[in-house]
Amino acid sequence: MSASKFSAAKIFFARALLLFLLPVCGAAQAQPPLRIAAAADLQPVLPTLLAAFQQSSGIAATVSYASSATLSTQILNGAPFDLFLAADTSFPQRVIAAGLAEQSAPSVYAHGILVLWARTDTLAQLHRALTLQLLTDPALARIAIANPEHAPYGRAARAALHGLGVYSAVQSRLVFAENIAQAAQYAASGNAQLGLLSHTQAETPALRSVGTYIAIPQSTYPPIEQGAIIVKNSAQHAAAESFLRWLLSPQGQALLQQGGLATAPDQK
Repeated sequence: MSASKFSAAKIFFARALLLFLLPVCGAAQAQPPLRIAAAADLQPVLPTLLAAFQQSSGIAATVSYASSATLSTQILNGAPFDLFLAADTSFPQRVIAAGLAEQSAPSVYAHGILVLWARTDTLAQLHRALTLQLLTDPALARIAIANPEHAPYGRAARAALHGLGVYSAVQSRLVFAENIAQAAQYAASGNAQLGLLSHTQAETPALRSVGTYIAIPQSTYPPIEQGAIIVKNSAQHAAAESFLRWLLSPQGQALLQQGGLATAPDQK
């Protein structure tokens, strides 16, 4: 075969290979991302997990953050999510009861931790260290918590205040946020002098740079079991299953712990 004919043959086969691969590449690019509805306490930690998951699986994801109540209502109203990561199990149970989930019970992927947070300049002005006794200090006018009607961390905060025996003393000073992320914003901005926040929020660089926190005794509030469900008729069922398995794996659990959540009971 002459050199010219050999070159022409190479060009022919290269073009044929390109035409063969284009539909495959196009299909991979067209695969939609996993759509996740995530409780607001996960906002500081979930991006790191999703980056690690995508690196290991090639599966991308988009996330909508809100209170667990808001997200469950959206799913009940037909919002096209594939996976629901709630801050408790009661809101996923609502979706299950409506026949809109693949599982018969939520998968508990972590336990939430409640903390008391304050700005360091507030403590300096009061000449006080951060202790639980500070909750009843008459110099403090506003204490931020997530709305107990919408957010599991709000329920836990209310229960903790009762458990500490201070609810009646602080009730008039409570400022209710839509979710735990907004409660953190109220406290960090100084619109509230104290905040009952998730450990995940307290561990963010933004809050660590301006404040400090202490853990609230877990005996004062019911366990915050964070539950996940795969939404029925999800277009990304296999991807949702894959991510949930990964979330419960040692790698996923380690990253959740680094972000401020406790290990899921069955994964210890």
